[in-house]
Amino acid sequence: MNTGKIRDLLFPTLLLACACAHATELPIVASGRIERLADFPSKQIPPRNVDVWLPDGYPKAAPYAVLYMHDGQMLFDATTTWNHQEWKADEIAGELIRSGRARPFIIVGIWNGGAARAVEYFPQKPLQELAPKDRDELLATTYGDGQKLFSGPVHSDRYLRFLVTELKPYIDSHFKVSPRREDALLMGSSLGGLISMYALAEYPEVFGAAACLSTHWPGRMGDGPDNPVPATFFRYIETHFPKAGRHRIYFDHGTRTLDESYADRQRVVDALIRAKGYVATDFMSRVFPGAEHSETSWAQRLDIPMTFLLAPGSAP
Repeated sequence: MNTGKIRDLLFPTLLLACACAHATELPIVASGRIERLADFPSKQIPPRNVDVWLPDGYPKAAPYAVLYMHDGQMLFDATTTWNHQEWKADEIAGELIRSGRARPFIIVGIWNGGAARAVEYFPQKPLQELAPKDRDELLATTYGDGQKLFSGPVHSDRYLRFLVTELKPYIDSHFKVSPRREDALLMGSSLGGLISMYALAEYPEVFGAAACLSTHWPGRMGDGPDNPVPATFFRYIETHFPKAGRHRIYFDHGTRTLDESYADRQRVVDALIRAKGYVATDFMSRVFPGAEHSETSWAQRLDIPMTFLLAPGSAP
């Protein structure tokens, strides 16, 4: 894929996966209902909306598992998203619960930081392992009219502290949810896949599982054999990811648009995860031929990672 095509694909997906940070309208959902935590305050990151999806019948089936999903403004209603696509998270989650394919759960949709999305989602420790020259080059990446992919210093560790020390305690105390680590789950796509993997590795006592869709292993705009970024993720997984036994991890990717460049890197990651002792009961890696890097594609297969994370009896 040529550089111009990569740039055109990468910009909206990696940076503009957002809507107006202060939109007032609630998503219209086909199943369950939304409770919005508007401009949720934080000492770690700027405030942002958090949309909590509650399934039909809530709270009758309490305690509920909790699925924390990144890019929360893209999950429920295509009429409110920048690209008029959505994950259809409410429809799919509602059907999985109704059919008994998933244990009862709620979704906590955390809005991204707009232009700050990359600096909040790019894993901080792997970034620090890059050689200074490579790190500076990555952070200076520009596209199109000279805008930067990274709007400032990467602070994904602060984003995770927000999630673990501010948002999760609020959810635990205000909703009828399970306090068990096994019932605190993560999901995201692209850079959101990276931050989901990173959160599970950094806080293995807090989260029990993560699903990482179309994980953006190149980490930057453009890719090639001389890209030093994926190797930093590989080393991080090898040294930091928890051994098998208490966690579950899901990866996938398509074969078109941005996902074209993911297969070789995902195979390396899969080998590293298996070397940690993960087997079919706690690890899944899927390839979806023809699938693109888009919310539409993620919605078409969302039932698979949701079922993997939330099937009755799936928790270790």
